[in-house]
Amino acid sequence: MLFPGVSDSYGHLMVDVNRVTNADLAEGTPAGARRVMAPDAPPDGVRVDPSDTRQAPRSTVAGPPRGILRLGHVDVTVTDLDLATAYYTGVMGMEVTARTEDSVYLKCWDEEDHHSLRLRYAPRMGMDLMSFKVHHDDDLADLENRVSRYGFPVERISRGESLGQGESIRFSTPSGHVMELVAEVEKVGTSWPRQQPDPATHDEPFPRDRICPPRMDHMLINAEEVGESTRFYMDVLGFRITEQLLDGNGHQLGTWLERSHSPHDLAVVHGPNGGLHHFAYWLDDWDDVRDAADVLAYNGIQLDVGPTRHGITRGSTIYFFDPLGTRNEVFTGGYRPDPDFPTLTWTEDNIGRAVFYYEGEVNDRFMRVHT
Repeated sequence: MLFPGVSDSYGHLMVDVNRVTNADLAEGTPAGARRVMAPDAPPDGVRVDPSDTRQAPRSTVAGPPRGILRLGHVDVTVTDLDLATAYYTGVMGMEVTARTEDSVYLKCWDEEDHHSLRLRYAPRMGMDLMSFKVHHDDDLADLENRVSRYGFPVERISRGESLGQGESIRFSTPSGHVMELVAEVEKVGTSWPRQQPDPATHDEPFPRDRICPPRMDHMLINAEEVGESTRFYMDVLGFRITEQLLDGNGHQLGTWLERSHSPHDLAVVHGPNGGLHHFAYWLDDWDDVRDAADVLAYNGIQLDVGPTRHGITRGSTIYFFDPLGTRNEVFTGGYRPDPDFPTLTWTEDNIGRAVFYYEGEVNDRFMRVHT
């Protein structure tokens, strides 16, 4: 033990900050405050690969199970792996973390996890799965039981079977999408310091001819029965609905759902089962969205809509297509939906301003084209 301390009711070591020297604690931390340390946590700077079966399992978050944390990674199929990789590195500015015979794994510069996008070669474009990170190993068993009771079979993926992550569960959703939940992922670290770098010793981190988003943000999928899918995500998986779009009969045409206290981590809109409408990258502000438009124009990338603003989520956005036809988005803004945040409802007669607030209308391609 590095510092004397006591354990809480969960068995986690709590260190008295008054006895800690050179600790990374917020200025003004009151005397007597304690820092909770996760059990079996590796030393600072040690790379942890949960897919390595030689390592003992570790809890990634201290405390009891708490469910889904955030979107982990999106796995899509591509018909030209080299072309797709060139686009996602050379235009989007993602970084390759691993390659296999049929796949390339990529991450954004401020992401610590092994990857947020997997490109897999296949004869047809499509989506393999959407993977969400859960807080705790015990969440997997709890959510496996919930999904099974709902009536869907659940597959256990053993540690070491999937690159860059530990044990996971997979199952089909009511709309036919494959969903994965995972607790442990390999931490490869960010590509730029979390602390503000010294401008005298660090050059500008990002080339001006790439977008370089800091992280993946959310995804939007299609479902023939939006209401049924929404109930599954809410009642079984614990998502919360922030906004919804209703038709004239009060049926849901689209729902926006969150787990990370953002406007949405997952959205479901009416369309063919199994369809992927888009996945989205976070940018920090409107200036970055404008700069992204410059990069897209410079590289001759086909725009779908934007730069513009959503009514739903209040975010600023551009939609565009990768060279093989999968729709991407860059997104910023929005709001923080606290636990008492009310569900915002839009109606079909106002769908134009709901989706694209400035234009007040939705183009046919945006509604019908999906992967």
